[in-house]
Amino acid sequence: MRLVIARCSVDYVGRLTAHLPMSPRLILMKADGSVSIHADDRAFKPLNWMNPPCRLRESEDDSGRKVWTVTHGKSGEKLVLTIEEIQHDSSHELGVDPGLRKDGVEAHLQELLAEHITTLGEGYTLIRREYPTAIGPVDILCRDGEGHTVAVEIKRRGEIDGVEQLSRYLELLNRDPVITPVRGIFAAQEIKPQARVLANDRDISCVTLDYEALRGIESDVPRLF
Repeated sequence: MRLVIARCSVDYVGRLTAHLPMSPRLILMKADGSVSIHADDRAFKPLNWMNPPCRLRESEDDSGRKVWTVTHGKSGEKLVLTIEEIQHDSSHELGVDPGLRKDGVEAHLQELLAEHITTLGEGYTLIRREYPTAIGPVDILCRDGEGHTVAVEIKRRGEIDGVEQLSRYLELLNRDPVITPVRGIFAAQEIKPQARVLANDRDISCVTLDYEALRGIESDVPRLF
């Protein structure tokens, strides 16, 4: 990441035009090619920006001021920075970011549920986590107490999109003669009413997960709705 504090003006040229007059600003240039212009307020929101793919070209105007032109690779729109004075210019190698981790997010819920699969019902056994399909991995594939295959989609907040996603997995999995028939369970800490209606219409069971109970495994009795 390159951090530049400079007295500059900024012009955005494209479908819309915008102008920021000459003033001290922070310029962020990230490894993905994005460029954003910040003032000393407004929290995280930049004054203007250009998302990748884009390229930066440095030149000078007639008065000798530096001109940085950032051009979007697809739209051709431009972010033109005219720099009067650079007060700070440094580069930092941040490496690969591990991503945001929150207590109780889907990955941890998946791990806990796979470890304690009988939370879904007596006799359940795990086949595997992240079961691969042509359209992406199923969170959990398991067998119920009667030996039938069950695909489980896990969300922290269960909405219609999650039910649609599980429906696509089920359609594909049920083409496999080795594991068919496969039924679905939509599991989440909170499930929206619209998602429940759609799941019930598609014969998909809904399970509300109690994260704290899963962590402590206070009860093996599932809550089916």
